Amino acid sequence: MDNQQIHLEKATFAGGCFWCIESDFKKYQGIETAISGYTGGHKENPTYEEVCSGRSGHLEAVQLKFDPGIVTYGKLLEIFWRHVDPTDPGGQFVDRGAQYRTAIFFHDENQKRLAETSKTMLARSGFFNKPITTEILPFCKFYPAEPHHQNYDKKNPLRYKFYRYNSGRDLFLQKIWQRNKAFKADPD
Repeated sequence: MDNQQIHLEKATFAGGCFWCIESDFKKYQGIETAISGYTGGHKENPTYEEVCSGRSGHLEAVQLKFDPGIVTYGKLLEIFWRHVDPTDPGGQFVDRGAQYRTAIFFHDENQKRLAETSKTMLARSGFFNKPITTEILPFCKFYPAEPHHQNYDKKNPLRYKFYRYNSGRDLFLQKIWQRNKAFKADPD
């Protein structure tokens, strides 16, 4: 038996509804955990209600622990870009407000460099007719969301599917990426 320990790294992304972005990331090998939560705000230990009100300054986000030997940070960036509308500064799909905007929270200078490079690659791709508004911000603190928000897609599959379908997310993503399948935003 091999006693070699796996070194996991962290990545944090805000992509609108955390139920959706958590569900999207969990589908990929090498992502050991995906936790829905809140980051980027000024209030300690915010509640869902405080974040939704817009008063805490936080964004709904997902924090990943991943094995870089299986999935690179660059690949995580590509997954992120393919699951959001990076041109919408006012939220994502039916979820409106600053707490639903997109952002990449970098944990170190390498993540910052890779995020900036991938954003530039996406902007130059010409896939979107509006500017890429996703922010690239330093990570500060992450607060896990309440337990009933974790793994929401598995705990409440019918409600989740109904919400996801009616949000317009999948229709938008299919339209953009069906015609742009060859795009790679992985700067690794």
